[in-house]
Amino acid sequence: MVSRKAKRIADLSEALQERRVLRLKEAAILLNVSEMTVRRDVAENPGQFGYLGGHIVPAFDVANDGPYELAKAADSHAAAKAEACARAARHIGPDDTIFIDCGTTLISLIDYVPEDYAITAICYALNVAEKLTRRPNISVVMLGGLYYPASASFSGPAGLDTLGQLGITTAFISAAGVDLDRGATCAHFHEAPVKQKAMSLARKSFLVVDTSKIGKIKPAFFAPIEAFEAIITEEGETATVKTV
Repeated sequence: MVSRKAKRIADLSEALQERRVLRLKEAAILLNVSEMTVRRDVAENPGQFGYLGGHIVPAFDVANDGPYELAKAADSHAAAKAEACARAARHIGPDDTIFIDCGTTLISLIDYVPEDYAITAICYALNVAEKLTRRPNISVVMLGGLYYPASASFSGPAGLDTLGQLGITTAFISAAGVDLDRGATCAHFHEAPVKQKAMSLARKSFLVVDTSKIGKIKPAFFAPIEAFEAIITEEGETATVKTV
């Protein structure tokens, strides 16, 4: 007898053969399971499926379409990222103005914003903006600048100028590496000034990462650990020690 999971995988594969692309919500409805279950199925079957710009696609498409780095990251530790976002969303209140960093870690944060919260969200990445615009209760501010395909994000003086005119309640920041001594780092240098500017303007900043990032160091340093209120992972929330 075929297991439920095996049937889901077969049904999802068949649907992608017909349609080539599915939104996560569409796949959950089609398979009659939660979005978290679909994320887990996709993450556990990288040879068949992948994420690309917030959509589920055949793995071949991820390997042969860009931006490659973003697509690859979206499929990595998806369940852990979603759990970290669920924890981070507890720090969002009604009428807040939040900053959502680029990459794939914070995409799921949008799913956990209550429908009755009329918030403003600031972003600088296409995959984040695309998902935000599907939420009628969220006003979106998209920062401009030069486009960087590797992370589908924008950066430059224009975006930083716009950011400087905004009031931010809470900044949710991602990182590719987190080291207790060397601080938070990312793979792309153009992201660092945007992260730093957002943090300087926000009342509170939270570092949201999955535990696979802990202990790693990437080329572009952007903040010491004590610059954040807390580090939030799929395992919980750890307050940082502030220096006086």
